[in-house]
Formats: sequence, structure tokens, C-alpha cells
Amino acid sequence: MKKLYTLMLVCLLALSTSASLAGAQTRGRRTTTPQRRRSSNSTPARRSAATSNEAVADGRSRVAEQIKLLSRFLYLFGRISSGVEAAEDQARRSNIEPQSVAAINRNTASLRQNLENVRDGLDQLELHFRTTPELERFYSRLNGVGAAAADAENRAASGQLDAAGRRLLEVVNQLADVLREMN
Repeated sequence: MKKLYTLMLVCLLALSTSASLAGAQTRGRRTTTPQRRRSSNSTPARRSAATSNEAVADGRSRVAEQIKLLSRFLYLFGRISSGVEAAEDQARRSNIEPQSVAAINRNTASLRQNLENVRDGLDQLELHFRTTPELERFYSRLNGVGAAAADAENRAASGQLDAAGRRLLEVVNQLADVLREMN
């Protein structure tokens, strides 16, 4: 019975993670900034520099938001994956109730869905950097984070949860390097 409660806790944590990731990614898509009134004597070079600075600031903000999301996700991922692995191990060793097996399967599916959400967010970040002229110079450092998240997703699907978490840690490091370069 204690194991069933643990599985239910894992499931709730996984569901709360996916909801918060989806909400945070939606918030991260807002890119409007208040427009300042520009004087009529501003030169095109000044306007271009201001636009470039705003685009870089927006890019920094997006990268920082992804780092925050991934850090929070990895914290919960570690706890959840440990619970899932322990429950699967016990399921292999003994005969457990069908409800417990169903709970394990739901938790694993939820974990995969959350990884898919993470990958989608990173793919969107890459696309934004690739299609924004002011951010193209940073794209080479950012390139591949979506693919790395997809690799983590594949590893989790094959039951390699620890390896998936380690791959996502590499993504956080890569994002931190991009953020440092943007300053």
C-alpha cells in the first residue's frame, strides 16, 4: 500500500511539472516590449542599435527562462525517475497488483510527455535564434539543444532515465554558455 501511495505521489508531481512547463513556455513566448517614443531626429543607425539591443535582451531572457525551466524540471525528474525505477524494479521481482502496474505506466508516460514539452520549448528557442537576424551570431552555440533533448527523450523511452537526465544537464550547461556569451 505504501508503494501505491508513492506511485500516486510520483504521478502528481509529474502532472504538476507538465502543467507548469506548459504555462511557463507560454509565458516565455511573450516578446512584446513597450515601445518608447522616438524623437524625429534619431538616425537609422541609432534605431538599428536599439533594435539590436532589444533583440539580444529578449534572447537572453528566453535562454534564462529555459535554464530555469530545465533546472526545475531536472530536480523533479530526478525524484520522479528514482521512484519509477524503484517501482519497476519491484514489479519485476514480485507479483504486484494490476493497479500498481497501471500507475507505473501512467507515471512513465507522464515523464515522456514532460520530456516532449521540454524538447518543444528548446526547438522553439533554436528557431527563434535562427530566424532573428540580431541573434544569428549566437545560434552556433545554441545549435543542437533541441536534438540533445530529443536524445534524452529517446533514452527515457528506452528506460535509461539516468542517462536522459545527464543529457539534459548537458543542455543546461550549453544554455549557460550561450547566456554567458550574450553578455
